[in-house]
Amino acid sequence: MIDLAMVKAHLRVDHDGEDELIQGYTDAAFGAFELWTNRKLLEEGQPLPDPVGNALVCSKPIRQGALLLIGHWYANRESVVIGTITADLPMATYALWKPHRWVNV
Repeated sequence: MIDLAMVKAHLRVDHDGEDELIQGYTDAAFGAFELWTNRKLLEEGQPLPDPVGNALVCSKPIRQGALLLIGHWYANRESVVIGTITADLPMATYALWKPHRWVNV
């Protein structure tokens, strides 16, 4: 949904030594989108299923949110930082993804 070159440009990585790691973060970010929004992402140009249900074509805000999340994971490779004041990071990712949440009522 995002090619590796675009992710590496976002991360400002100009070597190939971490391509597998970066691809893993990319795959995980889109998995997180699907889990958090309860949606099934489709590539642009991929036909929508019939019925559409919770399927959604990947859009620019979805990709931008993924890039922000990938960048966060790349820069902060551990879930906890020792020796500092702890606080939740503001996640612009959720602001970009929240309009796409599928809630069963």
